[in-house]
Amino acid sequence: MTVRTPPARAGTREWIALAVLGVPAVLVMMNMSVLYLALPTLAAELNPGAAAQLWIMDIYGFMVAGFLITMGTLGDRYGHRRLLLAGAAVFTAGSIMAAWAGDTGVLIAARAIQGVGAAALAPSSLAVIRRMFADPGQRRFAITVWMLAFMAGGALGPLVGGTLLHFFSWGSVFLVAVPAMVVLVAAAPYLLPEHRAPNSRRIDAVGVVLSFLVPLSLVYGVKRFAADGFTAVAAGSLVAGVVLGVVFVRRQRRAAAPLFDLSLFRVPAFAVSVGGMVLVGIVLFGTSLQTSQYLQMVLGYSPLIAGLWQLPTAVAGTVVALWVSGLAARVRPALLMSAGAVLALLGPVLLTQVDREPWFLVGGSVLLFAGLTPFMALGTGLVLGAAPPERAGAASAISETGAELGGALGIALLGSLAAAVYGNRLGDTLPPGISGSGGTLAETLRYAATLPQPLGGALAESARDAFTHGIHVHALVVAPLLVLLAAVTGVRTMRR
Repeated sequence: MTVRTPPARAGTREWIALAVLGVPAVLVMMNMSVLYLALPTLAAELNPGAAAQLWIMDIYGFMVAGFLITMGTLGDRYGHRRLLLAGAAVFTAGSIMAAWAGDTGVLIAARAIQGVGAAALAPSSLAVIRRMFADPGQRRFAITVWMLAFMAGGALGPLVGGTLLHFFSWGSVFLVAVPAMVVLVAAAPYLLPEHRAPNSRRIDAVGVVLSFLVPLSLVYGVKRFAADGFTAVAAGSLVAGVVLGVVFVRRQRRAAAPLFDLSLFRVPAFAVSVGGMVLVGIVLFGTSLQTSQYLQMVLGYSPLIAGLWQLPTAVAGTVVALWVSGLAARVRPALLMSAGAVLALLGPVLLTQVDREPWFLVGGSVLLFAGLTPFMALGTGLVLGAAPPERAGAASAISETGAELGGALGIALLGSLAAAVYGNRLGDTLPPGISGSGGTLAETLRYAATLPQPLGGALAESARDAFTHGIHVHALVVAPLLVLLAAVTGVRTMRR
């Protein structure tokens, strides 16, 4: 009879290393949400148009989503620690460039550079965690802690941004990453093991290009459709994205060394987790963008106070993440994920009641985030468990691609929807004597401040009411997505 030796348990060194790996996890997501509160200040100084504002917000997420798979594969081939250090250097360079950007074009370019660096950080971190924590229970907890750092970055971004904006200029929200990255680069060579696949395969260069062009074309097409209607540019971009996607999938199926291992999607846990990550990213990031702007420009809070109002969301996510990590040893993860999605449905119910007080807004955000936390905390572990160890980097990249692409889509799609609803509503409720007021709420409020009273005050109130109406419509759009998420995960639960 063969006696199976239990896997070695991690010690103090590994847990310290996990804390170091939490740094890029926090920063990757924080960099997506930190601009939520900085956007009004930034817009007042650089004066970008509505389309440019969306590009400032979502080009980072697009670059991360477009390069994650490539970076995961590169880590498997050349070493995850090496790629982690390279990503930290690129991210730092982009952060410094963004902090001193003098115009909109430079800022968008800097955000794109940050995105490339961030794409190297996330899959490498998860692959190293899998290597360090061989014991399944310790690994599950370690991944939960890492995901908690990942979620905390997104939730704390507005608070950190608000605090910095209270004392410094908007460029400071980018410089906060620099000292943290220096710590990562200094500690990683001593704490993190290096690992690469023993028989790594050649990188599919054509697949790399296609994996970047597909999401960028699709999302750009949706953005143009939301902003301009059914134009040749919007239709052409959408068609190009679909065609390139078909070409990419067919190439990956035939390739001897595919960049994207489509066979992993035959594993139900893998497919449901990755697809769910996309939906979760759409809902959370699209909602965070709206709530951050609402607290500042509708309720009139300072960036610091607005950030404090969003702190309960981060606390709720932390508590739920630690709780479900312990429960996952006794309760099927899919059941916890499905139950969480049902709880999250209470979030948009409260958001439909949002008025000129913060309570419904904050309560809805807390329920939404807490309900979706089990998916984020446990889904990544399911993805990594479904992949062979030598493909850990590529598998974690696919998981993170789902989350990052969802975040970028949430900002682009739900942000574009909010802009369209706001514009239509404001056009129907403009005070007499005003024929136009600008494309965004920030522009309308600036224009209203130049008008004599009571005309300027009436326009400002109409604009705030229109934005509030947009929150209500946003909630009605989010609710069916949560129903879909709960249903699909519930089916997975029954098919154990």
